[in-house]
Amino acid sequence: MGLFSNRVKREALQPGDHIYSWRTAYMYAHHGIYIGDGKVIHFTRGQNQELGTGTIFDALASSLHPRPMGTTCQICGIDPDSWGVVQSCLDCFLFNCPLYRFEYSTDIATFIAKARGGMCTIAKTDSLELVTHRANYLLNHGFGSYHIFHNNCEDFAIYCKTGLLVIERNGIGRSGQAITFLGAPFSAVVSTPLRFLMANPWGLVAVTVGVYSVSRFAADIGVRSDVAKVEVEDLAANLTGRRT
Repeated sequence: MGLFSNRVKREALQPGDHIYSWRTAYMYAHHGIYIGDGKVIHFTRGQNQELGTGTIFDALASSLHPRPMGTTCQICGIDPDSWGVVQSCLDCFLFNCPLYRFEYSTDIATFIAKARGGMCTIAKTDSLELVTHRANYLLNHGFGSYHIFHNNCEDFAIYCKTGLLVIERNGIGRSGQAITFLGAPFSAVVSTPLRFLMANPWGLVAVTVGVYSVSRFAADIGVRSDVAKVEVEDLAANLTGRRT
C-alpha cells in the first residue's frame, strides 16, 4: 500500500482486517471487518440507505451505484435492505467497488499526508483473533443505532479493531470520515479571518490546510482523551442512551 492509497488485493486479506470501499465518485466509504472465507461483518442501514444521512443524498448515492438494487445475493443470501450489523460475502460488501485496507499505528507524518479521513489512524490494533471475536459478538448483539456522525460503519470497524469507545455522549464518533466532513468547514471558517493578514491567497490556503490537518489529528481515536477501552460483552450498557 502506498502513501496515498490503501488499495489491497483480495488474496492479501487476513481474518480481522479492517477493510473499506469508496462509493459513488469517492463521496464516502463503507467499512467492515473481514473474517475470512470471503465473508465480511459490517454495520449498515441497507444498500439503499448506506450513506445514512436520512436526506435526499441517500437516494442520490443509491442511484449512482453500479449494481441494481433489490436482489438477494445467491452466494451469501443477504437482502439489500438488511440493516444493523450483518454478515455478507465480500462481493456484496464491495458492491462492485475497489477494495482497500484501513491502516493502524500510522506515524504522524503519514497520517497528515493522507489528507482525507477514513483511511488510517494512529491507534494500535488488538490481535486479529480479538478483532474477529468482537465482530462476531456484535453480529449477534448489535451496535446500537446508526448515525452518520456518531455511530457509523467506520466507528463499528474501529471499535472491533481497538476496543475503544467514545464515552462523551455529545461528542463526535471515532469515524475519520465524520471528522473530515465536519473538520473541513470548521477549518475554512477559522482561517477566514486571517485573510486580512495575507496578501497572497495561497497563504490562506496553507493556513486552512494546516488548521484542517491539526483538527484531524486532534480528533483521531489514537490521541483523543474522551475514549475508553470497553469489553465487547459490556458494550450494550455503554451504547444505551447514547446519541442516535
